[in-house]
Amino acid sequence: MLLVTWNVNSLKARMERVVPWLQEQAPDVLCIQETKMAQDAFPTEAFAELGYESVHVGEGRWNGVAILSRVGLDDVHAGFDDDDPPDPEARLVWATCGGVRVACCYVPNGRALDHDHYRYKLAWLERLKQNIVARATPDQPLVVTGDFNIAPDDRDVWDPAAFVGATHVSDPERQALEALVSWGLVDTFRRHHDEGGIFSWWDYRGGSFHKGEGMRIDLVLATEVLAERCQSVTVDRNARKGKPTPSDHAPVMATFDLEGLHG
Repeated sequence: MLLVTWNVNSLKARMERVVPWLQEQAPDVLCIQETKMAQDAFPTEAFAELGYESVHVGEGRWNGVAILSRVGLDDVHAGFDDDDPPDPEARLVWATCGGVRVACCYVPNGRALDHDHYRYKLAWLERLKQNIVARATPDQPLVVTGDFNIAPDDRDVWDPAAFVGATHVSDPERQALEALVSWGLVDTFRRHHDEGGIFSWWDYRGGSFHKGEGMRIDLVLATEVLAERCQSVTVDRNARKGKPTPSDHAPVMATFDLEGLHG
C-alpha cells in the first residue's frame, strides 16, 4: 500500500497538479488537507474517473480534509468520534482502506503562543488522542496522518533559533504530539531517516524552498504492526516545484507491505 498525505493549500487551485500527480504516482490512499472547499464543490466524479472512491469534509474557504482510496473506503466518520459537540472546523475524517484504519488530520495552526487558536490546538490534539484511546488499540492497523503543524524535534526545522517563541516548535505542542505517539504510534519517517534537513513545508516567501528553509510538519504515524511493515517514507519534492503554482507543502509518501497482515 502506497499511502500519501498532502496539504494541497486549496484543491480548486491545485487540481491541475493533483490529477497528473495521481496518474503518475498512483497511490492507493491519498489523504488531503486544506481543501478549502464546500461539500458540494468537491470533485468526487473527477477522482472516480481516476479509480478513487473519496470522502470529503469541507466548510468552504478554510480547512477541509479528504481521503481518496482505490483499495476500499469503509466505516467513514467525519470529525471526532465521541459524544462531545462537533468540532466547528473541518479538520478530521476517518475511513478504513484496504483493512487499515486511516485518520486524515489537519491540526490547527496555533497562530501565536498567546492566541486562543493555540489553546484550541492543544485541546484538539488531546481530543484526538482520547478518540484514539477510546476507539482503537495499539495492536490494530491504524494510520494517523496529515498536516500536524508541529515539527517533532529540532531536526525538523531549518534553524531552531529562527523559531524561538513561535508555534510549531513550542514545548506544549511537542509534548501533546508525543503524548499521542506514546499511546502506540510510530513516526514512520524516523524509522528510515535519522538525519535532519528533510522537510515537507516551505514558506512561499523569500525563496525558502530553494534555500532549504523548511519544516517537517506532515507526518505519517502508524501503529507498530504497520510501522514494522513500512518499507520507505519519502518526500516528493518535485511536487513542490514548477508551474502552475504548487502548494507550499510536498506530498509525504509511505509504502507498506500488507501481505499477510490480515491472516
